[in-house]
Amino acid sequence: MTATKTEVKEEKKIELERLTDDNVDLDKLKVMNQAAKEGNDIICKMRHEIHKTIVGQENTVDTLLRCVVSNGHALLEGAPGTAKTLLINSFSGTVRNSIFKRIQFTPDLLPGDVVGLTAYHPDKGFYTVKGPCFANFLLADEINRAPPKVQSAMLELMQERQVTIGKKTFNLPKPFLVLATQNPAEQEGTFPLPEAQVDRFLFKIIVDYPPEEDETFIVENNSTVKAMEEFKIKSVVTPEELVDMQQLVKKMYLSRAIRKYIVSIIMTTRVQRRIDFKYAKYLAWGAGTRASIALFIASKSNALMNNRAYVIPEDIRAVVYDVLRHRILLNYEAKASKIMPEELVDELIRIVPVH
Repeated sequence: MTATKTEVKEEKKIELERLTDDNVDLDKLKVMNQAAKEGNDIICKMRHEIHKTIVGQENTVDTLLRCVVSNGHALLEGAPGTAKTLLINSFSGTVRNSIFKRIQFTPDLLPGDVVGLTAYHPDKGFYTVKGPCFANFLLADEINRAPPKVQSAMLELMQERQVTIGKKTFNLPKPFLVLATQNPAEQEGTFPLPEAQVDRFLFKIIVDYPPEEDETFIVENNSTVKAMEEFKIKSVVTPEELVDMQQLVKKMYLSRAIRKYIVSIIMTTRVQRRIDFKYAKYLAWGAGTRASIALFIASKSNALMNNRAYVIPEDIRAVVYDVLRHRILLNYEAKASKIMPEELVDELIRIVPVH
């Protein structure tokens, strides 16, 4: 549910008035707007390079970039062959001098295969062997094919961005992002991810099949026929510049009204505020506090990608589906009625006002 250009223009005007009421320094806001424009220029270059391999899927590419700029982990879900892994590979190619590692998650994978282990050598004694998680970008391919023991090993590295091997704790490099793919849960040979782990993904991105015209183009221009090197993806940003952009996102302005709007959306999914929510009967569990934090930071990244240093309600609407679709748990009645999380989010946007 996106707003028209006229509605967005009106929202910008209203938010500037609210920021003035909040005593925001407008001269400083102009400087921040320029910084946002410069940051968005880099994102546009990354987007251009990614589209050398990815045909169409504009919204999916933008959502992944939004997630990365927010310093959040992304879970991409879609049927096999929808270019989830190719998208992540293409993105990593745009970041110069970064460390990219891939783990193919399988039922026989062990925690040590992810984080590392302590080994012993008669001459050296005990020493640490670091796992592939020591990278800037970790591709967890088909993450839902690994058993729960491996998934539990992911919790510390995703939340604290550190790992404990034996008695030692190691910090992971900056930036550190888990970019995971999974096939739909109903596919054979998969394990449902623990809710605690799913909640640690900033976004859950649904990757759908391409439309007919894009599919026709893909048939002759695809990575099966061509090697990745033939697409000539250029590195247009360094890890340090990416970290600077993530820091810039944190400085984007939110008015008090936008903060209340975010909290109201999340609270409406919980028991205390469900009285006016017609989909309340389908909820087993509402969104947690991480959802509020995710909306807070992700809306800022959307503002940056629109050359603004302040958030408007349209920024919330642009990210709310990716933030909430994996955080609101539906009950059996919802599944029997074939209710999808997106329907609940549609209703939330419709009934929750911006004060």
